[in-house]
Order: sequence, then structure tokens, then C-alpha cells
Amino acid sequence: MNKYAFIIDVGKCENCNNCFLACKDEHCDNDWPGYSRPQPLHGHRWMNILKKERGVFPLIDVAYLPKPCFHCDDAPCVSAGRGGLRKREDGIVIVDSAKACGNRDLVSACPHGALWWNEEEKMVQKCTFCAHLLDDGWQVPRCVQACPTGALSIFRGSDETLREKIVEQELQPPPDSQNRGGSPRCFYRNLQRYTSCFLAGSVGVEQDGVEECGVGARVVLKKENEVVAEQLCDEFGDFRFDGLAPGSGEYLLEISYNGKVMKSGPIRLSASRSAGTFVFSS
Repeated sequence: MNKYAFIIDVGKCENCNNCFLACKDEHCDNDWPGYSRPQPLHGHRWMNILKKERGVFPLIDVAYLPKPCFHCDDAPCVSAGRGGLRKREDGIVIVDSAKACGNRDLVSACPHGALWWNEEEKMVQKCTFCAHLLDDGWQVPRCVQACPTGALSIFRGSDETLREKIVEQELQPPPDSQNRGGSPRCFYRNLQRYTSCFLAGSVGVEQDGVEECGVGARVVLKKENEVVAEQLCDEFGDFRFDGLAPGSGEYLLEISYNGKVMKSGPIRLSASRSAGTFVFSS
């Protein structure tokens, strides 16, 4: 049986919220019998977008993590729902409007925070993968259709094919999902953009009292005297080593320019940070 799964590229998400708005447009004030009751205008985020700031001014960036319902295999909400939620053969988890009515405790059944309480309807609600549209011939849910950067996509195929895709494309499950259970059917590309940290800095060259950008300076990142990565400074004299694990210990920098070498460290990397500016004298 072919099953659905979300595949989300964190590196392409720009927090435009088109996915969130498309979900609202599809479900607010709209009753889809057999699939979902109307979503309230305020409060619910069936497609939630988490934000993480990295670094310290002026070297700072923001990563975004779109987070829908993961439509888990072995979904805890289905187990706790006593028929209030069911998992279809195609992998989509749906709330049964009649059986879930009045059971507010179901909100806490999802370890990933994807269930929302509708006070007016007196029931839990969640992302439906726009199953009513897929069953009507649509190829993708509204959130995927509305994404302008291609950050959101879906997979439909066998579990074996999905496993092969996960390995080939180095897809990762949601952060901390292994500690929360549920076997999510949602996988991320470039997840390190959200979970990792960076070490950045700048190189300058002083000539006749004027400091210029150290374009092309070679910067080598070392840990325990082993080379971790190296790169050349860009046209602004900046360098940036990304994808490093927070709290991964101490690093050394070795910067070379026109035959001169400058070393810095140890630098303890507990979070994204700047190593400062390194100026070579002509």
C-alpha cells in the first residue's frame, strides 16, 4: 500500500507563512464531512512554524522549522483516542468528529504538540494532510501547493521506497522525535540548519594604515589537531563554518594570507558565535 509522508527542506523555508495561510483558507469556516469540522479563525496552527535565532549581532541568522502533524506510524494519539482518531491505510491520521467530541484530554496525547482544542466544536483538531482534496484527485495538500520556495513536499509510495529515499537524500526525522515516540512520517532535509550552530569571523589586511577585506584568506578549522573543515574568505573577508554540533567542545582556527599565518583558540563552541576579526599587517 502506498502511503503519504511530508518531506520538508529547512534550508528553503523563509517564514513567508503561505502554508499557514493556505491551511486557514481551506479549513476556517469550512466543514469537510468525514474529514474535519471547521477550524477556528484564531489559536490553531495546524501548520506551525518554529523559529530559532543563531549567533550574536552582527553575525546572526534565523532558521525556520515548518511543523505539521507528523501522521505517525504507531501514533500515540490513535492509541489514546479510543476511536477518536484513526489512521488510514495511506498513512494519514484523521480525527473522527463524533467519537472525539468532548474528550479534551486527547490534546496531551500527541507528544509533538500537533493536536489543538476547538472550544466551539468541543473536540480536538489537527492537520488532515488535506485528505479531502487528495481523495478528490489533488496531488498535494494546500500547504505544499502554496509554498513558493519548494520547502514543502510530500512523498507517496511504499515504506521500502521511503526508507531508500531517506538514506539517499540523508533525510532526518523531526528533532527530539526519537525521545518522544510515534514514528513520524515527516522527514527533514538540511535539518542541521535548525539544530546546529556556526563559528564565523572576518579577516582583514592593513596596508598603509588602511584596512581592507582579506579576500581569499584561507581559514582552517581544527579540533584536537585534526582538520574539521577549511574554506577561503569571501569578497567581504568573512568566513563561516556551519553545521557544527552545539556543545561539541573546543576548536582552533588557523588563518593564512600571503604566506603569513595566524592562529586562534581554543574556542569553546556551546552555541553559534563569532571568533572575531583577524587583521594581517602588510
